[in-house]
Amino acid sequence: MSKLNKNKRSISASLRTYFFTGVVVLIPIGITLYLTKFIIQISSKIIPEEINPNNYLPFSIPGLEILISIIVITLVGGLSFSFIGKKLLQLINDLFKRIPILRTIYSAITQMTETFTNKDDSKRSVVLVEYPRKGTWAVGFATKKNETEISSKTNKNLINVFLPTTPNPTSGFLLMFPEEEIVYLDMTFEEASKFIVSAGTSAPPAK
Repeated sequence: MSKLNKNKRSISASLRTYFFTGVVVLIPIGITLYLTKFIIQISSKIIPEEINPNNYLPFSIPGLEILISIIVITLVGGLSFSFIGKKLLQLINDLFKRIPILRTIYSAITQMTETFTNKDDSKRSVVLVEYPRKGTWAVGFATKKNETEISSKTNKNLINVFLPTTPNPTSGFLLMFPEEEIVYLDMTFEEASKFIVSAGTSAPPAK
């Protein structure tokens, strides 16, 4: 009888192990498929209906809008290296900077993009700060030295730090830390982003 009970417990333990293993395996697959479906649905709104190829094909091709968007973005990137492209982008840049409301938004986004895509190793942006309390550390991005009245009134050399949330790094907090309280890391922007999105499971090797 005891042997039968042991067998039952063994089978029950195995089933629990299989179940939780299945959960661990299926969660990333499910989330990936869900996000892929969400992106494909959103992508259908990227291109106006009038020029969307799927509206003129006998059948719809999922993700075609994403492919076209990638091609267009790549072409714009390549064009920006040419003389004509640089002149055209400069005209667009000047136009946006002359429109009162758009000027503020455009300038802020441009500065943020340049900060996060800066490939100069001498201007490292990935930092480690103690937040939300002493002894607890968080990975963030140093965006710029604070040269506003905030620094002058606090009598400190402050650095603006963006602390993204996990797993959605597009939201977060803007905090200002004294320069001496910031630890600069050798992580690249891509490595830090993966680390944050994966909740710390995708950690780059120590350099």
